[in-house]
Amino acid sequence: MPHVVVVGAGVFGVWTAHFLRASGIDVTIIDAYGPGNSRSSSGDESRILRCGYGPDALYTRFARRSRELWYELQTRNARQELPIWWPCGVLWLPRGPDPYVDATRDTLRAEGCPVEVLDTAALTARYPHLDASATSSALLEPDSGVLMARRAVQLVCAELIADGVEYVRSHVSAPDFSAQRPIVRLANNRAIEADTIVFACGAWLPKVFPAVLRGVIRPTRQTVVYFGTPAGDDRFGASRTPAWIDFGSGIYGVPDIDGRGMKVGIDAHGPPIDPDDDDRVADRDSIARAQTWLGARFPTMANAPVIETRVCAYENTDTGDFLLDRHPEHEHVLLVGGGSGHGFKHGPAIGEYVAGLVTGTAAPEPRFALAAKGSEPRRVVH
Repeated sequence: MPHVVVVGAGVFGVWTAHFLRASGIDVTIIDAYGPGNSRSSSGDESRILRCGYGPDALYTRFARRSRELWYELQTRNARQELPIWWPCGVLWLPRGPDPYVDATRDTLRAEGCPVEVLDTAALTARYPHLDASATSSALLEPDSGVLMARRAVQLVCAELIADGVEYVRSHVSAPDFSAQRPIVRLANNRAIEADTIVFACGAWLPKVFPAVLRGVIRPTRQTVVYFGTPAGDDRFGASRTPAWIDFGSGIYGVPDIDGRGMKVGIDAHGPPIDPDDDDRVADRDSIARAQTWLGARFPTMANAPVIETRVCAYENTDTGDFLLDRHPEHEHVLLVGGGSGHGFKHGPAIGEYVAGLVTGTAAPEPRFALAAKGSEPRRVVH
C-alpha cells in the first residue's frame, strides 16, 4: 500500500488526508502545534462560506463542491453537541454601484447557485437592526453561511485517527531527498519515509522551502475583533443576522455564534508575520476600524465592548490563487498552500483535488501551478 505523509493538520492538510485515506492509501499526518491551532491560518473559531467570486466561476464551483462535503461532514457527525455549520446566509453589502458584486450575481445565477437581490427597503424589512441607507442594492446567498473553523478541522482529524491514520504532533525539518524515497525527520530524530510527501503547512511553507517560496507566499497579520451584543438581545445571532462582506471597506463579519459576540475582520493585507515567534496581540488601529464599521452598519452595536481579539495569518500568493503543485525539483513532494485569506471554505475540494494529483486522477489546473506565481502583489482573487 502506498504511504503518503501530510505535513500540516490545517484545513488543506486534513481534507487531503481524508481523500487519500478514502482512496486506500496509508497516511501519516504531522503538525507542530495541533489541528486548528491558533498560530495557523485554520485557527480561530469561524469562517465564512460563500460561493460568490465575481466573474470567477472556478472558485464558485470549488466553493459549491466544498459546501456539499461540509454538509456531509455535518451529517456524519449529527450527534455532536455543537454544529460546525450555520446556514445563516451571506450578505454582500456594496456602498454603491459595484461591478464585482454585479459579476458575482451573474456568475452565481449562471452556475445555478441561489442568489437574491435586495434593495434598501427589502434590506430594512428583513434586517431592521442593519442600517441599509448606504446600500441601494445588496446580494444575499441564502444557502451560504458560517463554518466553525477550529471545530471542523479537529473533527476531520478525529475521523482520520479513528480510521487508522497516524497523527503525530512534532516539528518537521526540511525533507531529505538523498534516499530512494523522500524522508521527513521529526524533532525526536525519527525518520519517516514515504512514497509522497504533501506539505500543506500554510504560512510555514516559505520557511520550509525558502529557496522556492520566499516571496511567492507572504504571511501577513490579520486582525479580527469580537464585540459583545446587548444582554437578552437575540437580533445579532445566526437566526436573524447573516454573515456579511463589504469588500469596498475591506471588512467582513460573522453573527454572534456560540455566545462569542459579533466578529468583524479586516480583509486588507496586514504587515508580515512569523507564524512561530510573533505575538498575536491586536493593534489599536485595527480595533478602531472594526468598531467604526460595526457602529455605522449596526447602530445598536456602536458602543459595544470588545470582548475578544485575534491575530490570524493569511498566506498570500501574488494574485490570491492557490498554490497546489509539485515541487519543481522533486516530483514526489507537493506544495499545498496559498489560501490567501479565502481558502478555508475550499478545504474539502482542495483536499479532493490534491489527492487526485497524488493518485494521478486529477487534471492539473494551471492557475494553481507554481509557475503561474509571481512575487509582486496584484491581488485579483478575494
